Amino acid sequence: MIELTLPTMTCGHCVRTVTNTVHKLDPAAKLEIDLPSHKVRIESSRPAADFTTALTEEGYAPAS
Repeated sequence: MIELTLPTMTCGHCVRTVTNTVHKLDPAAKLEIDLPSHKVRIESSRPAADFTTALTEEGYAPAS
């Protein structure tokens, strides 16, 4: 399970963009998104770095 905090994810549009970005990399990925806490949990066989890079390119850089 990959757990990321995305401070710039603040609205429903952000959630859709994050979801679409994750599913472009892994259509079978399972997501849990908690918008109030800006947390995303991703269940995927792909490495976390793939998601971090893709989300950063979309403007949702994970907090360190």
